[in-house]
Amino acid sequence: MVGFPLLLIPLAVYNIIVLLMREVSLGDPVLKLPLMSGAEWSISLGDMLLALAAVMLLLEIVKGARPGAKFLMDHLLSLVVFGAAAAEFLLLPKFGTSIFFLLALFSLVDFLTGVTLRRRRYAAAAASVPVARKAVRQAEPEAAEPPREPAAAPVPAAPAPSAASVAESVLLDHPEPSMSQPAVPSPGIQPGNGTHPSSPDAPR
Repeated sequence: MVGFPLLLIPLAVYNIIVLLMREVSLGDPVLKLPLMSGAEWSISLGDMLLALAAVMLLLEIVKGARPGAKFLMDHLLSLVVFGAAAAEFLLLPKFGTSIFFLLALFSLVDFLTGVTLRRRRYAAAAASVPVARKAVRQAEPEAAEPPREPAAAPVPAAPAPSAASVAESVLLDHPEPSMSQPAVPSPGIQPGNGTHPSSPDAPR
């Protein structure tokens, strides 16, 4: 949806007054308001047009500050309005007044404000794109990493056997030897006297 250039309203009113209502003077006071100081404020038709143009300019800035509110066609229309106002101010003698100059200046401010807001919006969007891509790249490895299994509890080592148990096992492996029968002495050896048996040839 293309936005209507609001500053075209005071410019169109000025054109109507100058071209169609020639007996109306823009500089003559229309209202006189007494102030607290005692002075009277004289308001002319040209002052009303300037106040209306200031309000329209404020509304145009508010419209341009909204995200996605200003399109390229809106900027082109603002440029066309400023170009037409500048051409009338320079070429037509009836438009060569301070009031119309200020109206043309308001249209120029509207065009430049819309362009500035649009460039700032594009700069902010371009700066947010790399940050978003970096966040996505950092999130992808974390999502692809499988969940780690909990580490198994360490198995306690068996207690070292005591010295008494080791000795007992050794005794069980090697039983004590059984008592054997006493050896039978040979017939020629008599235990206990320490003498050798006499031979038959020895003298008695």
